[in-house]
Amino acid sequence: MSETLTASLARLPVTLRDVEAAASVLAGHVKRTNFERSRTLSDITGANVWLKFENLQFTATFKERGALNRLSALSADERRRGVIAASAGNHAQGVAYHAACLLIPATIFVPLGTPTMKIENTRRHGANVIEGGATLEEAAALAAEHGRKERLTYIHPYDDPLIIAGQGTIALEMLASVPDLDMLIVPIGGGGLISGIAVAAKTLKPGIEIVGVQASLYPSMYNLIKRQQLAMRGDTLAEGIAVKAPGRITSEIVGALVDDIVLVTEQQIEQALSLLITIEKTVTEGAGAAGLAAVLANEARFKGRAVGLVLSGGNIDTRLLAGVLTRQLAREGRLSQLRFDIVDRPGQLATVVAVLSKTGANIVEVSHQRIFTDLPAKAVQLEVVIETRDRSHLASTIAALKAANIAVDIGGE
Repeated sequence: MSETLTASLARLPVTLRDVEAAASVLAGHVKRTNFERSRTLSDITGANVWLKFENLQFTATFKERGALNRLSALSADERRRGVIAASAGNHAQGVAYHAACLLIPATIFVPLGTPTMKIENTRRHGANVIEGGATLEEAAALAAEHGRKERLTYIHPYDDPLIIAGQGTIALEMLASVPDLDMLIVPIGGGGLISGIAVAAKTLKPGIEIVGVQASLYPSMYNLIKRQQLAMRGDTLAEGIAVKAPGRITSEIVGALVDDIVLVTEQQIEQALSLLITIEKTVTEGAGAAGLAAVLANEARFKGRAVGLVLSGGNIDTRLLAGVLTRQLAREGRLSQLRFDIVDRPGQLATVVAVLSKTGANIVEVSHQRIFTDLPAKAVQLEVVIETRDRSHLASTIAALKAANIAVDIGGE
């Protein structure tokens, strides 16, 4: 270990000893999730990809590690009065579940617009859930004020040494299973997960690289570390890491130990989420798929490296999940919307259907539009959604339609 790294580790508010102590607290109460090599994803990316399935925790998120470690440190009086937290969903569930196990009353503030699944799961664990604030930051301010009035202990989602140490237990498990890892790729919101992982991993294996991933719509830690001023805005699929202001403690640790931070687009996150479902048969939320998105977006950089990815959570709204999967099918040329301007007389639809049938394309949906169109009164706009094997099959289908003198446009192109 270099003198510089040793000095950096010594100055930080969280140490390997803290992480190991957290592991003792968590033993028997938090699942030691599988850490497995993905042969198919390794073949696709050229990297040696290992997946840490934190989406398979009881609450479907790593957040319960830090929550339990923090709750276990409360005094008897603090436990009696209860705790309060603010979260977009995952920290809320971790706090609610383990507070219930420890018989600690819990109140959770969630921002307006938090996915229904996360809210209902939090309530199911017995917490009092209050929706308020347009953003996580506003919800946190409301929670802090409510906590002061009611004398409740505030459980921060990331900027707390005990929370950070709890999350760092993931690195202990990853390196115990696969000591030869070259790199860990970790999603960053407020920075609690990557901070804990970095402390543990860099102490145990100084040469390992730690790479953080943020959604390009919310590059808060990226801006801080790289001294940029990229805008933060919009609705991201990775709402679990949509944090506008990283923590003070986490920023210090990330600045000292994290080797790089990369940004991923919404389309890259969607692709990664879809691949994890279709290949690994595992459901993640947008934030949970961010690590794989980074590898897919930077294959040359990670080629040949033994890479550990944290699938950080699996709490995604089912309606949203369905939309993501359908959009990915469209990008792959497996689901397409075809538009035809045809004469409004018997037999025209049958002609189109006959050609599609010969090509082997599956018709999913058909609609006619006679009224809300600029076409002549004797014409009709026909829209057909078809399913094809891949882009090559789609191309041959389009060619067959044109060969039959049927003009066609592809929706979205």
